[in-house]
Amino acid sequence: MKAAVLVLDGAFDSGLSGILDVLHSANALRGHLDGAPPPRFDIRTVGVRRRVRTGLGHRVDTESATEAEDADILVVPALMERRPEALLDLVASPGQRAARRVLAEARERRTPLATSCTGTFLLAESGVLDGLRATTSWWLAPVFRERYRRVTVDESRMVTTSDGVTTAGAAFGHLDLALAVVRTHSPALADLVRRYLVVDDRASQAVYTIPSELARHDPLVSAFEQWVRARIGEPLSIAEAARALGVSERTLQRTVTRTVGRSPIRLVQDLRVEQAEHLLRTTSLPLAAVARRVGYEGPGPLRALLRDRRGVGARSLRV
Repeated sequence: MKAAVLVLDGAFDSGLSGILDVLHSANALRGHLDGAPPPRFDIRTVGVRRRVRTGLGHRVDTESATEAEDADILVVPALMERRPEALLDLVASPGQRAARRVLAEARERRTPLATSCTGTFLLAESGVLDGLRATTSWWLAPVFRERYRRVTVDESRMVTTSDGVTTAGAAFGHLDLALAVVRTHSPALADLVRRYLVVDDRASQAVYTIPSELARHDPLVSAFEQWVRARIGEPLSIAEAARALGVSERTLQRTVTRTVGRSPIRLVQDLRVEQAEHLLRTTSLPLAAVARRVGYEGPGPLRALLRDRRGVGARSLRV
């Protein structure tokens, strides 16, 4: 299986090395499987320039991007740029025109594509993700959703595949991305590599999400978040919140959903879970008392939310 890794100027260093480490580890470990081992990965580091500099200034020599034309998969490590507006300018810039063309042509050939973190912006800018489902770094999701409205974004996912295009979440999601590539080749080999590299299963980014970071991308959503936090222990009404903020309930619903990808009720639940987790980690309050402090009459609903949003029970959150 020929895997071409497209390295661009400003590539995220650990993203690049993480992808290469996983693929090369898969080659090294394939003989440990019972039965006939899966074929080796033919790993090629390609670029639109023959010599590129990573985000931290390391030099990478690459083969021509034409090597990707017969690849079985084209993997794109993220770019290091983290600032949303600068990232949007970068992926749309003339300097990335050649990379966008490589990606668009690969899509036309139906070559499977894979990227993570900020790399999803480059795929979206090239039109590759139009009409597809994707994930990206949770904290960049509001910006992505606003810019690329033809893409269905689910930032709660760590990895998602849609019509041959695989995307992964935040920076160290590159490991999950590379393991997903190996898994399409051999699920048993992917599991073996994961165990050797001690990479936990992480199906969701939700546990890492900071609601206030998402909310700040829109003034109304930020005001709603602050209104909720000030009343976190009280019964809350979305209609009352809308009146307090001077907008219609429909406007509040629409703006919150567009910005953070979830309904106002779900955002309230996320804020309550965040506060409950903080109390469980930093106090000795019993669960029933924690539940009351975040707006629930009893521990049952909070216990269910912790299981749903964090994948753990309340007891495991105690330090």
